[in-house]
Amino acid sequence: MKKFLALALTLAMTMSLVACGKKDEPQSSTSGSQPQQEAGQEIKLWTYPVGNWGDQATVDKLMEDFKAETGISVKVEYLAYSDGDDKINAALTAKSAPDLVLEGPERLVANWGAKGYMVDMSDMLDDTDKAEILPAPLAACTTADGKVYEYPVVMTAHCMGINLDAFKQAGADQYLDLESHTWTTENYFKAIEALEKEFGGPVTAVYCKGQGGDQGTRALVNNLYGGTFTNEDHTQYTWDDPMNVKALEALKNTKGIAFDASLEGGDEIALFYQGVLKIANCWNIAQQMNPNQANTGAGKTMNGEEIICMAFPSENGDDTQLCGGIWGFGIFDNGDPAKIDAAKKFIKYFADSEHTVDAVKTANFFPARTAAEGTDLTTIWADNEVMNDYQVLMPYLGDYYNVIKGWTASRVEWFNMLQEVGQGQDIAESAKTHAEAANAAAQ
Repeated sequence: MKKFLALALTLAMTMSLVACGKKDEPQSSTSGSQPQQEAGQEIKLWTYPVGNWGDQATVDKLMEDFKAETGISVKVEYLAYSDGDDKINAALTAKSAPDLVLEGPERLVANWGAKGYMVDMSDMLDDTDKAEILPAPLAACTTADGKVYEYPVVMTAHCMGINLDAFKQAGADQYLDLESHTWTTENYFKAIEALEKEFGGPVTAVYCKGQGGDQGTRALVNNLYGGTFTNEDHTQYTWDDPMNVKALEALKNTKGIAFDASLEGGDEIALFYQGVLKIANCWNIAQQMNPNQANTGAGKTMNGEEIICMAFPSENGDDTQLCGGIWGFGIFDNGDPAKIDAAKKFIKYFADSEHTVDAVKTANFFPARTAAEGTDLTTIWADNEVMNDYQVLMPYLGDYYNVIKGWTASRVEWFNMLQEVGQGQDIAESAKTHAEAANAAAQ
């Protein structure tokens, strides 16, 4: 991974529990008490909880400003990850889909875009845009034949969170490289042993109730011994490879690690904030910046203990491959050219103008481009110590394989496999069975 360090200077200030935490049931609001400048469209935005894009008060202010400048009203609904896909699929069936959606390429490109529901926005990207948008998000948001179903806005790297005070109490901080925020596989298991001896009970969880936060369990399993989730060209699921089987066996056989089918990523985070768990596998900068279940400020548990972010362990510590998060806007093709045009104006406003700073800071992630219409985006977090500290993880971003076919089905197969591992079923056989099922769904 050292070969990426040179790239870090370019990426550091420009990059992305999913958010992992659970959200309340969707609510809606219509932007703006300010008068329109001219008679305009009303469009609908449905947003997944991407940082504070899931917070109504914050988004209302953004929508009011947008309406004041453009005359376009925006009715917003706030989706939860637990049932957001079902709500959108139902709306598509009923031909009542929103005009805009905020989420990632695995949904907008590989799912709804591939099924023909999304508007191709390739006409919105000129040569300057293509130069300013970072290669990774641009590639993830573009199909093989050049269609752009998502306009990228923000990125982050998903990682682990650890309770540093608990590590120090157990003497496990000796196993951490706190400068690079990395650790080796050997030291990870030594730390688990020390934590379990000090505190008893599970100190971390391989949660597998559902798909929520599964980027954490995938990264943990893949990184321990260098396994992969898909092949390089994203045409086959490969999680049954021997290195992943070895990782699953090591996790299952380690005292202090629970395979817990009662938890999803958001549940794990809640237990981590409470101090019950000492390591969270479902973590990213949004959690580090805004621990909404802790209410004690950035980087603190409910008991005021210090939380620090860590890369997932790898055999030598340097080869960790972090799952990335990419989020942006897509437009559903509802057959109304005027609304599509209004939706494009919305995207231009928040993703490629001086207002992009507001969109990025609302998400609490890193911008997916270096500049927007003359506004430099590389220094927008310069005055934020937490964001600056988090940048050390950006060079460890790995392959964005979420755009593979059959993605939704594969996530079901993954957590079902983890449940079987927890129940004591043969690990190699279970991995093979569920990887084959995922590949069948991808055909």
